[in-house]
Amino acid sequence: MEKLNRIKVVLVEKQKTGKWLAEALGKDQSTVSKWCTNTSQPDLYTLAKIAELLEVNIKDLLNNR
Repeated sequence: MEKLNRIKVVLVEKQKTGKWLAEALGKDQSTVSKWCTNTSQPDLYTLAKIAELLEVNIKDLLNNR
C-alpha cells in the first residue's frame, strides 16, 4: 500500500503521540493508529485540523509523489 500521509513522522518530529492526537480530535485511538500506518486516511477537514494542532502546513502531512 502506498503511503499517502506523513502523520506518524510529523507526530514524532513534534514529540507528540497518537494518543494525544486522538484526544485532541475527539477520535478513537485506533482511528489515529490507522492514519499513522496509512491503513486509512483522514478526511480533508480532519487533515486540516491535524495540521492546525501540530502547527504545520497541511502540505507537510502529505507525501509528495
